[in-house]
Amino acid sequence: MKAEIIAVGTELLLGQIVNTNAQFLSRACADLGVSVYFQTVVGDNEARLTEALRLASSRADLVICTGGLGPTQDDLTKDALAAYLGRKIVLHQPSMDKITDFFSKRGIHMVESNKRQAYMLEDSDPLANDTGMAVGVALTQDQTHYVLLPGPPKEMKPMFERYAAPWIASKMEGVYPLYSRMLKFAGIGESLLEHELLDLIKDQTDPTIAPYAKEGEVAIRLTTRSASKAEADAKLDPVESEIRKRLGLYIYANEDVSIEQQMVGIMREKSLKLAVAESCTGGLLSDMLTAVPGSSAVFQGGIVCYTNEWKHRLLGVPQAVLEGAGAPGAVSDVTARLLADNLLKQSDTDYSIAITGVAGPDESEGKPVGLVYVAVAKRDHETVVQQLQLSGSREMIKLRAARSALYQLWKLL
Repeated sequence: MKAEIIAVGTELLLGQIVNTNAQFLSRACADLGVSVYFQTVVGDNEARLTEALRLASSRADLVICTGGLGPTQDDLTKDALAAYLGRKIVLHQPSMDKITDFFSKRGIHMVESNKRQAYMLEDSDPLANDTGMAVGVALTQDQTHYVLLPGPPKEMKPMFERYAAPWIASKMEGVYPLYSRMLKFAGIGESLLEHELLDLIKDQTDPTIAPYAKEGEVAIRLTTRSASKAEADAKLDPVESEIRKRLGLYIYANEDVSIEQQMVGIMREKSLKLAVAESCTGGLLSDMLTAVPGSSAVFQGGIVCYTNEWKHRLLGVPQAVLEGAGAPGAVSDVTARLLADNLLKQSDTDYSIAITGVAGPDESEGKPVGLVYVAVAKRDHETVVQQLQLSGSREMIKLRAARSALYQLWKLL
């Protein structure tokens, strides 16, 4: 099954919002075994939207539209598709009742335009909106399948996962689904990872091997199309085993989770506590950890010791280490070790992490941008210090430093 995704909204064309819906739907379709061949963005103009629908229908088996289902006059997706297919627009009473009830319970006057969200094409299947008002639409005409979804991601994603995906799957008799595995890596760059797996990637047939890199992360997705999970596992297991044989030292997870999620999960299982001292990352590592639900069971707190004064006052790094002729300086393995060791002494935790370095854009202490030291202290064990030479913008260096610190912790666990 070939698909085309049409994102509707002038705000997308103007760059006022990012089209994250297309990314989500492309991945979700791939998981269903649907190949997305085209993505289109069209503004709130009925003539241009009709032309986009006509073109998509000529080259795709499945046309998925997002946006344009709301209450305003520029929400035209249902109208355009109805006119193109020659179908009437009819009221979906359950959706109308839901909208009326919403306004009634809140004592808010419902304007007439809100009723637009309860309309659908005749002889189509409604897709319930559990998180919003506008009902979705699914129908088949002239051997082409059409799915209309709302634009807001918080409405679109649940509707697709709960209702549209099963509807699409029901139209795919005889098409085997895709099975995928995601291997997540840390401590290795995309180029080196690809180099180590180059022969496997070049010779791939089934399963396919696809490297991904984003925001300081590297991943490999293994994918096969099979009649059953058992058959898929028989294809995927040997390939994963070979990758682990070569790069197992860097694989921190076999599912699509961030390293901070994985670390919080591992430490919770082992009832371990963590504290951090951050200089060049400025609290980023603490923010990453606290963004993970349940991290309060693991993460006890952090100190952002950005200046030498705070490194000395709060964590006891001697001035003789930080400043003066011949001193190691704030950006050094000595300072990183002292920060981690002294934090561990002050805290009631099992581990501590310290990060100090030069995020840029200028050198510091005569040391190059991207030079970072990460120290991980474990109670009753020797502290481990890692020197890194990172590249990228100031923001990317900070992110890579934080993720590298979690990788060093993962290795010790």
